[in-house]
Formats: sequence, C-alpha cells, structure tokens
Amino acid sequence: MASKVYFADLRARSADENKGSKIQRLFDKVYDGMFSEDDLVAVKVHFGERGNDSFVNPILLRYIVDKVKESAKKVFLTDTNTLYYGSRHDSVEHLVTAILNGFDYAVVGAPIIIADGLQGKNERIVKVGQKNFDVVRIAGDIYEASGMVVVSHFKGHGISGFGGALKNLAMGCATIEGKLEQHECAKPIIDGDCDLCSVCVDNCPIGALKLAEDGVEIDYEKCIACMNCMDTCPNEVYDLNWEKDVPVFIERMMEYSLGAVKGKEAKILYFNFLTNITPDCDCVAWSDYPIVPDIGILASKDPVAIDAASYDLVNSQMGFKNSMLEKNFEENADKFRGVWSEVDARYQLVYAEKIGLGSRDYHLIKI
Repeated sequence: MASKVYFADLRARSADENKGSKIQRLFDKVYDGMFSEDDLVAVKVHFGERGNDSFVNPILLRYIVDKVKESAKKVFLTDTNTLYYGSRHDSVEHLVTAILNGFDYAVVGAPIIIADGLQGKNERIVKVGQKNFDVVRIAGDIYEASGMVVVSHFKGHGISGFGGALKNLAMGCATIEGKLEQHECAKPIIDGDCDLCSVCVDNCPIGALKLAEDGVEIDYEKCIACMNCMDTCPNEVYDLNWEKDVPVFIERMMEYSLGAVKGKEAKILYFNFLTNITPDCDCVAWSDYPIVPDIGILASKDPVAIDAASYDLVNSQMGFKNSMLEKNFEENADKFRGVWSEVDARYQLVYAEKIGLGSRDYHLIKI
C-alpha cells in the first residue's frame, strides 16, 4: 500500500504561502495526535559542521518546534557526536557549533541535548535481529525519548549516494561506537601512487597511517573509517571497494535506522528539506554549489516513502552544469549517480523496505 507523502513547493506571493506557513500546514497533514503533554519529544536534526551553511535553517525549524509544543510541552533538539574528529566530536564543541550555526534557544524555542553524552558513550543496546547486526547501539537520550520529529536536509553523500531521513536515523541516532560499527566494513584501500607527502598521516586523528619506503601503510586494527585520508590526500591514493563493501555499509545503515525507531514507530514524523541540495553531507566543513534547484519541503510518517519521493523529485530536475555533476544533467536522470558514480543510492530504499522500515510506494500530495 502506498504511503502518503505531503509536498509543499517554495513559491510564495502572500504571508500564508511563506515557508513557515507551509511547514505548519505540512505538520497538520501528518500529525495524528500521537504526542501527549508529558511526552519527551526529540526533534532530530543535523546542526552542521562549522564552516557548513547548507543545513536546515533554524528559523524554519522553529515552526516545527512550535507545532510540537501545542501537544507536548517537553521538546528538545538533538543530534549525536561524530566519529570523525571535526567540530562536533564531543558534546562541548558540538553545542558551541550548534549555537554558532544559529540553533540557539532564542531562535528555535527548545533546548539542545546531545543524545549520546559528553564523549559519545551514553547508549542503549537495541535488538534488531538482522543480517549484519543482531543488536545496535542507539544514543541513550534518543532511545529514552517518547517520540521524534526527524528533520533532514536531503542532499548527496559520497558513500551512500544521498542522505535523507533514513541516514539521519542511522548515523544520526547512533553513538560513536555505533557509527564505527556501520563504517568498519568499508575502510579505505590504497589504490594509487603515493609520493610520501605525509598529508594523510598528519590528518589521521588516531595514528592509523605511517609512511614506509614505498608509500603509506594503513593499520586496519586502528582505522576508524573516518575517511580523513581520502578527503585530504592530494594524489588520490585512497579508494573504497565500491562493489563489495559499500552495499554492506548501506545495509548496516538501514539496520541501524530500524534500531533508532524501535519502540516508537507510531510516534515519529519526518520532514525532508529539498533546499541547498549539495553533493556532500553537512558533516563537511564547506557547502559546495547545489546540483539542482531548490524544490520544496516534504512530510510523511514513512521514512522510506519520504526518501523515495525526495530522490525522485531531485532526479526530475535539470542539473546545474557549474556544479559537481559530471553527467545525468537531463530531467529524470539519476543526479546522485551523476556525482557519485560508484554508488547505487536506491539500495537504501530497497533494503530499508525489505527489513520493514516502510514502503517505496508513495502517493505524493501537494498542499
């Protein structure tokens, strides 16, 4: 059975057509009274790395928070600390980054709680009983929340093809150890000529790289798959086993998504913002030029359906020639394959549906 996905475009010629009004109307379409006054409701969002500016605008997030507060008085914004060593690896820097990026109480109307604790060790073990994981590690304060509103910036991603609601659940609700469990099947391999420049060695946060006479060596026992080496190497020495490892990585992500919603499936709403559709995750410390025009905002109670609809809407656009797109510029061509040619992003949707997270069949309803 097709799931309902509600869509609002970005055209506006009056006050009741502005983005805030449309967000409120989208909320009313998907909200069925699932929150009560005493519920602790987490608004799961990505606060953006310092230097990134393509994350969901906190001014718009306020409209969602205010709608939740009509039913539940205890609402908090949340995210989890990162596996990589950027500006959100521990809760202190994470909170500072969130505030610098505009997620202040005065703006969003809710406090921030980093759900996995000071150093990412506040976790609950959740049984999922799937192919890759029997149990997963979910951030304690997300697990303890009564319900969630998952607010996602839909964009590209170098290993999963795109990031939307499903990835926001998977990586975004996992502890640091949980993120490592998802990533450890897809560690970098050496597939190029090293000139011994040592840039990657200097940028490895845990000392897993060293220079030998004939090039760089990786200590896979230490490697946390943060991909700093791939991101910083000037000579493209590193690669991934795209055919063998990346599909397993996607499966692991989807199994973590299943753990994130466990026990509160009927008390979660999803919003996807199809704006600033960049080629990269908001975890990078920059925002590249978008690959397609801004499209709109979607809301649903089904994370698979909302990502499927978002994926199709992005692909229906004409691609921007002055972006990171290398091919598939025409309407209805796969824009994410046009950037990340080695990744079949649709596998997220296929596997998520297979394990019961939702349906790829959707009915798009424009408000």
